Amino acid sequence: MSLIDDKNALAFEFGRLCSEAGLAIMEIYNSDFAARDKDDASPVTDADEVAEKIILAGLEKLLPGIPVLAEESFSAGFRPDVGSTFVLVDPVDGTKEFINKNGEFTVNIALIENRVPTAGCVYAPARDRIYIGGTKAWAGPLKAGDAIVADKLAPISTRAQPAGGLTGVMSRSHADAETLAFADAAGVTERTSAGSSLKFCLIAEGLADVYPRFGPTREWDTGAGHAVLNAAGGAVLLPDGEPFLYAKTETEFLNGAFVAWGVRP
Repeated sequence: MSLIDDKNALAFEFGRLCSEAGLAIMEIYNSDFAARDKDDASPVTDADEVAEKIILAGLEKLLPGIPVLAEESFSAGFRPDVGSTFVLVDPVDGTKEFINKNGEFTVNIALIENRVPTAGCVYAPARDRIYIGGTKAWAGPLKAGDAIVADKLAPISTRAQPAGGLTGVMSRSHADAETLAFADAAGVTERTSAGSSLKFCLIAEGLADVYPRFGPTREWDTGAGHAVLNAAGGAVLLPDGEPFLYAKTETEFLNGAFVAWGVRP
């Protein structure tokens, strides 16, 4: 069996790369760094660029010949021919959280096959916590730069919907009126905020039930969290219940509205 066919082993390898990148990220996070604006006015720091170089070099060894769509390379004008199998990389998801130093940023790597995420890792280096998803999902403590010890991670799964109402997790930076209206209609009675792809992970480990998002995202923002949530028993769908798919070259990988569920409606 090749590595790309062993989804759990591949997801753990993604975790290894996330940890390596996380060490470089935390060195910058704990320094007097400066943020800059990219051409699209979104913020970027040295951490985004350094981490992406580490991950791309690692992926070239891990999955030679597999196309990689990575945020900073894309911003610099690189448009890979992704085909049916490719890797998504967001070296620092939640750059605003990174700049604000609230710890709610993540390193994201995901494998996409036939437009669906099949393996992924979300790592929050400032929180020393990693989430891994292949055919099953795990989470646990991990300090940046450390090796992953499988025995220190615990299996995670989504929870049954509570009878008293749902807990909705919202973007700390991007909640809007449409998102809030959907949450109310879905039966959300409690709301919690989180940054970056941690929102998917809260649902994956049974701490929340639904994450509606009507604001714009790119595929690298969602792929890894989607993979972890799928592996934990959840789903990411369009608001009308249709599948949420990747490789949207026609929109330059821009996502439309979606809803992440712990229990498929």
